[in-house]
Amino acid sequence: MKKLYLILLLAFSQIFFAQSDCASAIPVCGNSDVSYFPTGPGVIDDQVNANGSCLSANEHFSVWYQFTIATSGTLTFTISPQAPYNADYDFAVYGPNKTCGTKGAPIRCNYAGVQAAPNQTGLQLGLTANSGAWSPAMNVVAGESYYLIVDNWSGANAALAFSMTWGGTATLTSPFNDPAVQPNPFNPIGIPGAAPSDPRLIELCNIVPPYNFEVNSTNIINGNPNFFVKYYRTSNDALSDTNAITAPIVVNTTDTYYYAIRYQDPSNPNNPTNKCFNINAFKFKDITFKATNATLTACNNNNNGVAVYDLMSTTLYTPSPGYTYTVKYYPTIVDANNGTNEITTPWAYTSSTGDVYAKVTTNLGCSDIAKITLNFFPVVTVQDVTLRSCYIETNPATASFDITLAPVTSQTGTKTYYPSMADAIAGTNQILNPQTYISPNGVVYVKVTNSNGCYAVAKVTLVVLPPVYSSLLEDKIICMEDTTTLDAGPGFTSYKWSTGATSQSINNVSVGTYWVELKTGNCITRQTVKVYPSEQPVISNIDITNNTVTANVVGGTAPYKYSLDGIKWQDSNVFNDVPRGDNTIYVKDDYDCDPITVTVVVPNLVNVITPNGDGVNDVIDYSALAGKKGLVLTIYDRYGVKVGQADKSNGYKWDGTTLGKKVPTGTYWYSVEWNENDKKNTPFKFSGWVMVKNRE
Repeated sequence: MKKLYLILLLAFSQIFFAQSDCASAIPVCGNSDVSYFPTGPGVIDDQVNANGSCLSANEHFSVWYQFTIATSGTLTFTISPQAPYNADYDFAVYGPNKTCGTKGAPIRCNYAGVQAAPNQTGLQLGLTANSGAWSPAMNVVAGESYYLIVDNWSGANAALAFSMTWGGTATLTSPFNDPAVQPNPFNPIGIPGAAPSDPRLIELCNIVPPYNFEVNSTNIINGNPNFFVKYYRTSNDALSDTNAITAPIVVNTTDTYYYAIRYQDPSNPNNPTNKCFNINAFKFKDITFKATNATLTACNNNNNGVAVYDLMSTTLYTPSPGYTYTVKYYPTIVDANNGTNEITTPWAYTSSTGDVYAKVTTNLGCSDIAKITLNFFPVVTVQDVTLRSCYIETNPATASFDITLAPVTSQTGTKTYYPSMADAIAGTNQILNPQTYISPNGVVYVKVTNSNGCYAVAKVTLVVLPPVYSSLLEDKIICMEDTTTLDAGPGFTSYKWSTGATSQSINNVSVGTYWVELKTGNCITRQTVKVYPSEQPVISNIDITNNTVTANVVGGTAPYKYSLDGIKWQDSNVFNDVPRGDNTIYVKDDYDCDPITVTVVVPNLVNVITPNGDGVNDVIDYSALAGKKGLVLTIYDRYGVKVGQADKSNGYKWDGTTLGKKVPTGTYWYSVEWNENDKKNTPFKFSGWVMVKNRE
């Protein structure tokens, strides 16, 4: 017959003598297997030898059972000693429907003694009378109740415990196999032990505080009405329903504890099934774990005083199979205990050095708090520096800098270069040509990264060294025939002239363009200087009036000096009493260079003509000046009206006529103009008057 529940009556357990008395017989429910170790004869003389019993006068080491038939049929059982070679078990069955005081003679009884292995005894089908250790099976009817005594005649030896199994077609009453009474399966307590026969385990996070067993009851009953649970320290307490645990107690992980599921028929307090119970063994397992403190070290980048920590990278516990773990992080131990101010981005936690706390919780609710100590890696030490570089000649506002030479640190590390602090921190827009970086005055940034990946950023100020010119060296103006000295002045490291000279100054310099390379520190500035010839004055025109010559001068540098012989000089440009004929006028300006000269012809003056055809003074004749450029003689009357002209076409002569007619006798004004045959084509103008006497 299939067994639904196991009534666990563990061998070797201590049992009160009450279970050895008929009045306190152990109920057997639902054809459950029985295991037991009888330890005494009980306290009441149940007269097991009266009325024709096969048992001896006294009980030895006995246990009493009571069972009620649920289904009519045949009933058998087998008693199996744990030590089959020397155990002597006897039994007797009383009933049906007897009481302990009126039980009378047993209806089955056997005291065959020790048998050959397996040395079993009990009821067996097919027998009509006792046969050795076996008695005939019983034909039972539903509702009948019986008592069974099992007596160990051999002695009180734990090795002589027994087990008993039921057989036949009849079934025993039990509330545990009736769906109408128990609609739902009971939930066993805890988790299975290591082996199927081991007690189940209740896992506790902390085994020290008193434990309230009742927290398990609702789950065990699983909604089945009229069932209740009681808890015990021993199996005998559970079997006898004594010493039940009714308040929280301190438990341990070595003792085995028991709970009994019991039934109470609400309509019939005398229902035999009310005595049925289901006993289960369990132990406690301490699953408390200890979180492990950890240390994290991160970069105090750029010496900002904080670092970014990945708190989740720490190992805070050793995982056990079957458990899951949840970790939450808090800035203080108070927050960790209270679950406040949780760090929501533990993978990127920005903090200075110090401690944070991680609360590790398992899927069973166990938790512990670990301290995570936050440290900095050694900082990268840098310093801001200045780099100076000589200007680029084609663009003096800029210079070429070798930023790799900037002494920003003495530590070992990788250097990268950026145009701004933001770029350095973000690692963007890296300068790819740091050895030849063209820049005006400004700043760049050097990011120094060590082997730990930590960095610091130094500022490098870039200073363009401008060209340094000589303030003394200036362009000069000299006479074309002279020389001068060019002096760059003191204060330069070296000098190199275009002439090849390396001295501060050079002498005997004539008109021309020169340069000098002036070295200041490591920079060289090329300065160009020009020696200009002075601008010579130019005699713009000569006015001659009778014997007075006026030299008009332009250009050069005033004041001018004038001379007729190049020896005696005067400040005035007017010469009086200049003799007729060719004269030389000398002019020089303030530079006192070689004078410029011009030849001046003072013509002979003709003041009267008598154009009467006698061949004497008939014309004004300037043909002697025919070699002069642009020679023109112009005659005006007293009103300024032009009345005649002498030029190349008429041989530079005027005969006192105008338009073929003789002019009236009178005084006329004239001027003679020409350009001298010199480089400047100096204009000359000679003015005078003439009396014309025409006979009418």
